[in-house]
Amino acid sequence: MTTPLLIEPRSSTLTAGLLVRRSLPNARQRSVGPFVFFDHFGPIELPPSADSDVGPHPHIGLATVTYLLEGEMVHRDSLGTVQPISPGDINWMTAGSGIVHSERTPEPLRGRSRRLHGLQLWVALPPDQEDAAPSFQHAGVGTLPQWRHDGAAVRVLIGSAYGLVSPVRAASPTLYLDVQLAAGASLSLPPTEELAVYAPAQRLTVNGSDVPAATLAVIPRGEAATVSADEAARCVVIGGAPLAQPVSMWWNFVSTDPRKIEAAARRWNDNTFAAIPGETGRVEMPPWRPRHTETRGE
Repeated sequence: MTTPLLIEPRSSTLTAGLLVRRSLPNARQRSVGPFVFFDHFGPIELPPSADSDVGPHPHIGLATVTYLLEGEMVHRDSLGTVQPISPGDINWMTAGSGIVHSERTPEPLRGRSRRLHGLQLWVALPPDQEDAAPSFQHAGVGTLPQWRHDGAAVRVLIGSAYGLVSPVRAASPTLYLDVQLAAGASLSLPPTEELAVYAPAQRLTVNGSDVPAATLAVIPRGEAATVSADEAARCVVIGGAPLAQPVSMWWNFVSTDPRKIEAAARRWNDNTFAAIPGETGRVEMPPWRPRHTETRGE
């Protein structure tokens, strides 16, 4: 088995000391399956005074996928959705032609110390779905199928694996698993065109190679993969069919056509995106620069 490609994320610190690690896009690996963005935030104990809200901001051409390991958030969007998310739930928001959303602290937790730890991923929509009407899906932890075998517990968040199918409707062949391994356990991962493994807090062994915590291990395309752990560990597995064609990314926008990104930037600057009912404020766009990160689907 070939050694996986190890991607050490870029780290930045946001408000209240919230650490964010970004593994995708990376100069060495722009995407894994349809996933073009991989952020790991926390873990952190936020003080009562901390403001961890992310105010209204727009997206086009992608689906955001939010998964919490600790804490709670409330999603609101311009469709009128108001959806709390707790650990083990999945939020899949299809931006399509354009959506605005916010992520805020639930009112009962304001002014209190609270934990926050989770993953925010983006999926590039297929070219024929980039301009689809926006939509939102929430799948509670109790609706996501689980499989257990020889010290491994797998929750199927998106896609199908081990004979189980997630209720989340993906835009293209997509795999997203939450895997927990007992000490000494190993797991053969389902065959997938493109595949990567990420453990937020523990060391893993992937195809015989040591993988430090908070490191994305990308499996060579088409190869089988086995993950194991000397000590109890938790990881996520992402993958699926590669991108149909390269996409461009700028700020919160993704598209196969850079002109759509420029048009979305003008729309946000001109305040013509649909508003979130009952929300105020907005996240200001950085200065427009017509240079895009190209994410290849080769």
